[in-house]
Amino acid sequence: MKLISWNVNGLRACMNKGFPEFFTAGRADVFCVQETKMKREQAEISLPGYFQYWNSAEKKGYSGTAVFSRSEPLAAKYGIGRPEFGGEGRCITLEFPEFYLVNVYTPNSQRGLARLAYRMEWDDAFRGYLKGLDAEKPVVACGDMNVAHEEIDLKNPKSNRTNAGFTDQERQKMTDLLGAGFTDTFRLLHPDETGAYTWWSYLYHARSTNAGWRIDYFLVSDRLKNRVRESSILSAVTGSDHCPVELSLA
Repeated sequence: MKLISWNVNGLRACMNKGFPEFFTAGRADVFCVQETKMKREQAEISLPGYFQYWNSAEKKGYSGTAVFSRSEPLAAKYGIGRPEFGGEGRCITLEFPEFYLVNVYTPNSQRGLARLAYRMEWDDAFRGYLKGLDAEKPVVACGDMNVAHEEIDLKNPKSNRTNAGFTDQERQKMTDLLGAGFTDTFRLLHPDETGAYTWWSYLYHARSTNAGWRIDYFLVSDRLKNRVRESSILSAVTGSDHCPVELSLA
């Protein structure tokens, strides 16, 4: 089974930057998208052979997630069951016979860490949400989680220590999540690989110099680890400030 996740930084814009071609060539069984920045009715997104699931933000041009699946899931759920985290379209859960698929766009702590407290509450709630699902059946969680977990996961760790996405607090929350029974599939297969990033700022030629961050993930319940065959970063794919990530399960 092949799954792909991509923060497209605006799906309507990305449709003109190679998204349809990549989507077709990727032949994913499940394709997850973050930061759609649109409601479904705002554009015709024709993806023959796929069921579409959308969770859009109330605010126009902001946030949003979508999942496109070849097979129809048993059920679909939107949000993480907490009304205080609603309205921003940040999560979609599809239930399949063997596992739950969770597509997430984690809130950014923002410049000056203006939203760090909200982010901390979100991280605790999201961890609890995944643990609840995991108690029923295994979980595959993917998306832009807006944190570089370890120093190996970004080009300039020392200068970013107090910046959103690499604060001690955010990194600890990712440690807590993994400690709750989940595995970072990329590090499972590539524990020491350096220069493996999924997001690059549009400033300072960051992508051409590979001054990036790895903030997009596929996590799986620990008991799915032996089914992970491939976990890849598709850094050659452009069209967004993020690149797609891919997971293959036996």
